[in-house]
Amino acid sequence: MLEKLFKLKNSGTTAKIEILAGLTTFMTMGYILIVNPQILSAAGMNEGAVFTATAISAFIGTMVMAFYANKPFALAPGMGLNAFFAYTVVIQMGYSWQFALTAVFLEGIIFIIMTFFKLRVAIINSIPYNLKKAVSVGIGLFIAFIGLQGGGIIVDNPATMVSIGQLHNGAALLTIIGILITGFLLAKKVKGALLYGILISTVIGIFMGVTQVPEGLKIFSLPPSISPIFLKFEFQNIFSFDMLIVLFTFLFVDLFDTVGTLIGVSTKAGMVDEKGNLPGVHRALLADAIGTTAGACLGTSTVTTYVESAAGVAEGGRTGLTALSTGILFALALLFAPLLLMVPAAATAPVLIIVGLFMMSPIKEINLDDYTEAIPAFLTIIMMPLAYSIAEGIVFGMISYAILKLISGKAKDVTALGYIIAALFILKYLFL
Repeated sequence: MLEKLFKLKNSGTTAKIEILAGLTTFMTMGYILIVNPQILSAAGMNEGAVFTATAISAFIGTMVMAFYANKPFALAPGMGLNAFFAYTVVIQMGYSWQFALTAVFLEGIIFIIMTFFKLRVAIINSIPYNLKKAVSVGIGLFIAFIGLQGGGIIVDNPATMVSIGQLHNGAALLTIIGILITGFLLAKKVKGALLYGILISTVIGIFMGVTQVPEGLKIFSLPPSISPIFLKFEFQNIFSFDMLIVLFTFLFVDLFDTVGTLIGVSTKAGMVDEKGNLPGVHRALLADAIGTTAGACLGTSTVTTYVESAAGVAEGGRTGLTALSTGILFALALLFAPLLLMVPAAATAPVLIIVGLFMMSPIKEINLDDYTEAIPAFLTIIMMPLAYSIAEGIVFGMISYAILKLISGKAKDVTALGYIIAALFILKYLFL
């Protein structure tokens, strides 16, 4: 049955590998179940209700990815987009969270329409081959940076922006131990090394005081109701100028974060064709759009494809069975949240750091001799971690690629759509 649904043999994988990959993906992105409610509660939303909405929306989006797209990617409310929702739209601009939810709902509808007409696929195909390779490398640096921050190895510093943390402290020390354990398992070619690294680190963290065991060893709880945030829209404001600005920002960031994640992770996994395109990508994009629309109805910010899916792909995940496994765990999280959420960030951070290494390999295929190719690729790579945004990395790469090709007499290397996208990016920086 699984073979018929997911075509495991055609992808060179097995049910065991896919399930382990799905578990690994969940372990690395499960933090969203804690973080998203915390962020959206700052906008005045019910924290318990947002927890339930986060888990259900992740389940819905990931299930569509599993069964319709048959891709190993997981979805959940996106980091960055949830912060824009709470801190910019609600707190800074002064709008209600219902206004912000309405913008997210409209975003999802627009993405469904764009996907139907394959506009998002055309955008993906307009990204040059070398930049697609660079996206994978940039994402590697980005998620490694996230891991280093989550593990307390890299911390904020007002003078230098970032600096080394207190490495003898519990979280940072556990992260370092986790890197060594996971590295040892990988060196010994242990199947499921990334997942085992997380689990072993979690257990070690108990004795170090980093892993918090549920009080009274409670592992089961009923999920809070979503009624305080379910279908809470403000359609009377959809024709305002501010709604246009908010909606455009949601559309822009989600579009290019998703595009970057799909390209980067698929490139590393060898799932793209000779032109760097991902077969069936329109199905994956539709899963993303449906997840966002459903999430808005449930009461959460934009649902997007998660870069942490790279952890599952690195573990061997190649089909929708990986996504199915992750989605089931999001559903179980509704009932077993105390158990699943005891995994500390310091236990998943080593996996993100090591997956960052895995994502670096396409750099060998980037043409570094032609500077009209090398400079845009480098800007794509370096801007992702420095700007803390996959989308901004793509923006810098596309703009520099179009301009350098144009002034170097190689204008034909860029498609018409490529020039249009670059021009829109420039206008964004000039006027928004």
